[in-house]
Amino acid sequence: MDYFRIDGAQPLAGVIAPMGNKNSALPLLAASVLTDEPLIIGNVPDIGDVRTKLSLLGSLGIDACFENNTCTLHAAGVRDEQPDPGLSSRIRTAVLLAGPMLARFGRVKIFRPGGDRIGRRRLDTHLLALQALGAEIDIEPDHYVLWTRGFKGCDLFLDEMSVTGTEQALLAAVLAEGTTYISNAAMEPHVQDVCRCLNAMGAKISGIGTHDLTIEGVAALHGAHFDIGPDYMEVGSLIGLAAATGSGVRLVGAAPKDHRMTRIMYGRLGIGWEDDGDDIVVPATQELTVMPDFDGAVPKIDDMPWPGFPPDLISIALVVATQCRGTVLIHQKMFDRRLVFVDRLIDMGAGIVLCDPHRALVMGPTRLHGERLVSPDIRAGMALVIAALCAEGTSTIHNVDQIDRGYERLDIRLGELGARIERLSE
Repeated sequence: MDYFRIDGAQPLAGVIAPMGNKNSALPLLAASVLTDEPLIIGNVPDIGDVRTKLSLLGSLGIDACFENNTCTLHAAGVRDEQPDPGLSSRIRTAVLLAGPMLARFGRVKIFRPGGDRIGRRRLDTHLLALQALGAEIDIEPDHYVLWTRGFKGCDLFLDEMSVTGTEQALLAAVLAEGTTYISNAAMEPHVQDVCRCLNAMGAKISGIGTHDLTIEGVAALHGAHFDIGPDYMEVGSLIGLAAATGSGVRLVGAAPKDHRMTRIMYGRLGIGWEDDGDDIVVPATQELTVMPDFDGAVPKIDDMPWPGFPPDLISIALVVATQCRGTVLIHQKMFDRRLVFVDRLIDMGAGIVLCDPHRALVMGPTRLHGERLVSPDIRAGMALVIAALCAEGTSTIHNVDQIDRGYERLDIRLGELGARIERLSE
């Protein structure tokens, strides 16, 4: 198993291009099931989760070619209604095969999915949406058996703004008979990518970028070529990395319009940047000082559904806050275990009080020192990389396959900015 060896306390500089949005790529790989014709998806990150999803599709008989960040998928030969249980256990979006398989074949056996262990991640929104569209469900201890005689359009109000729940409903509704109205829908950039790709395949989805979607069912979808947008989670991570290490970095093709709330929340830590066309330019040696609320109270950084601050950037904001002068409350509301990595930062010398599983009080700046670290999930792993790059001395980060699941060639790309990071094998 690989690990990173990082020598910290070195400013970085240069240009880096964020990879494509993994949370767009994964549902769109599932969308290939909806047509007999080839679906070509560009700007796909070459990461662990994508490779796992491609293997999962291959187990169903789908031809897949992945070269130069472009996936070509052809599902004419789908031969199985049961995705591989072992592969399903490694990736959360395995469940997104339910809607397409039901829409095309009328039956599917779905095993409980894997993914990051960040607390309970309920599937109720998925199952309720599929039920409303006409699916029957048998629940077994480790899997679900679903079948339908054909999806029918309906008026669907989701019980939460679930990203994957919204995508599941979309993937099922595009081939349903009649019109489906989805209210309380998620509207993240990757949900918008899914809608636009499905439309390129012949679907009729309107309301894109809002919480109310209308889907006019069509008889069939065709092939298409669609390029996904930049991963705004990676962009937010790289902005945080640059600020925390006092580095001047240009992020090329970073879609600044997706980072208005990130600018507000990072602004509470004294972080700023310039938009230059479609690039984001983070200046070197910013004065990182926590901005108190107008009444002098300790400010808060908390997560919300889009267009709020993304929960995946809470871990990044927390690490950056250790390098800021002042006190800030980090409040992770949407997941139960996103702050479990905080004890590793405390071991590095961070001034953090973990109030409860959802709230941490960060007091900075603190001088971090090198430590042996273990990555618990994708975003916490990236946060630990940032901490190690800030720290004096040498750190090792183990279980980096978790980081590889979400960040393509992170060690090489950061090395091109001047980071002293090396991938080694245990």
